[in-house]
Amino acid sequence: MLHSEYEARLRSPIKSPNKSAISTTSPFSSSQFSFGSSLYNPYANPQEVQSVTSGGFSFAIPSSSPSKLISPKKDYGDRFIPLSPAEDDPSFMNGRTMIDYNNAPHKGHSTYNMVLKSELFGKDACVDMNIEKSEEIPTIKSYGTSPSRTSTLHSSPHHTSPSSLSPSSSTTPTTSTPSSGSILKFTARRKLVMGGCESPYSVSPMSLESQKLLSCVAKPPRKISKAPLKVLDAPNIQDDFYLNLVDWSSQNLIAVGLGSSVYLWNAATEKASKLCELVNDTVTSVNWMEWGTHLAVGSSHGSVQIWDVAHKKQVRDMGGHRARVGSLAWSSHLLSSGSRDKVIYNRDVRASTHFVAKLVGHRQEVCGLKWSYDGQQLASGGNDNKLLIWDASSTAPVMRFSDHTAAVKAISWSPHQRGLLASGGGTADKCIRFWNTHTGVLLNCVDTGSQVCNLLWSKNVNELVSTHGYSQNQIVIWSYPSMTQAATLTGHTTRALYLAASPDGQMIVTGSGDETLRFWNVFPDTAESPSSGSIISSFHTHADIR
Repeated sequence: MLHSEYEARLRSPIKSPNKSAISTTSPFSSSQFSFGSSLYNPYANPQEVQSVTSGGFSFAIPSSSPSKLISPKKDYGDRFIPLSPAEDDPSFMNGRTMIDYNNAPHKGHSTYNMVLKSELFGKDACVDMNIEKSEEIPTIKSYGTSPSRTSTLHSSPHHTSPSSLSPSSSTTPTTSTPSSGSILKFTARRKLVMGGCESPYSVSPMSLESQKLLSCVAKPPRKISKAPLKVLDAPNIQDDFYLNLVDWSSQNLIAVGLGSSVYLWNAATEKASKLCELVNDTVTSVNWMEWGTHLAVGSSHGSVQIWDVAHKKQVRDMGGHRARVGSLAWSSHLLSSGSRDKVIYNRDVRASTHFVAKLVGHRQEVCGLKWSYDGQQLASGGNDNKLLIWDASSTAPVMRFSDHTAAVKAISWSPHQRGLLASGGGTADKCIRFWNTHTGVLLNCVDTGSQVCNLLWSKNVNELVSTHGYSQNQIVIWSYPSMTQAATLTGHTTRALYLAASPDGQMIVTGSGDETLRFWNVFPDTAESPSSGSIISSFHTHADIR
């Protein structure tokens, strides 16, 4: 019975396949596995299949070669990952943002890339890494390792790696592209070096250099407020590039020359008081003594007065100049004054004479004066575009720099490196230049794009601030020696002509022809500087200097 039914089923005629019965969807569709078709071929095209009947049996025969019959639509590589129909649509990514991990602002990515390059390609692979602060990633030397594993994570034109000290090394700077011989090349695992001896107990797969790199804690970027902490009205302050009318003492008093008067503002108590008023004269410069007890005042008639601030009493009135005194600079008991009459006088306030030395070197008005921190050198800038360096015991300049193409008023000595001087030029120059006054070498030149009115070096960090005039009136914080801009502050509507720093080194005050004084918190605190919480916490309102 079973055999007869099976034989009848085999002899029954089979209908030709219908075009609609053979699906063209994915090979994994269940319709392709139906029992209605006589020959299973999931890649076959229905138009290329013929039905042939022979001896009561029906067969599906392809009309073309088998290669065409089973070939897929596209030829994909073995790493191909197909997209969904929505992702194939060009409009699929509309409104979405692709993440660029190479340019993502994450410190961990650059650190990981540096470690990976160092491990794969050796010491030269990390030269091109962008390290914002060289002090965060120190130079690392390996002792007792192979030369190919000695790594310097930060390089500079004047730095020589330990491997370059060998006689066979080349003086040509190394590039970050690894040599072809170091790629896919097996090297024995390095041993951990501790105290100059190789340790057999290291279980880390990374080199000592990479372990030190990962153990370094990256400092977060410092945030500098773009808004001033306080604004003071300073009516009648002169809008003159060649004057110096604002200074901040070590006793936390700010002296401001307004017209013919000098006013004092106590930053701790926020109280203003009038120190003096010149008769038929105008204040052209003010400068505090190092101890903050006496203030020097220059006038438009050429006199230089010394005032005892505690008693509000004039203790000296020294002459000598025949024109206005636009710049003053203290060095212990020695006071230097520069004038429009092109002359610089050195005055010892302990002596009875008006001056102890006369310095002649400029051909036009002297508008910038600064003593070095060790008191050995005096820098002077003039309207003749010259920067002169004087020794404390000489009456002739020992160095003369003529690189600036405009008046040199902005002068500042570095408190971190002896003999490092920064100078800025006026409207026609717009450049900040750095000098080594021991060798007379120009170290660097930066075009700021606007008139440089003042320069001031921070005593807390290796940064400096510059104030500018035409045409942007901005205040810029620079990181040295990279000279990258840490912050740009705006707010003054005219030239930021005057600049002074607080005694703790955290804050600066800027004065402008718009008759305002603005206070900015720009530099970090240090362990050596005194606490200034009372100063910063009090700067929240708008007030008047008088």
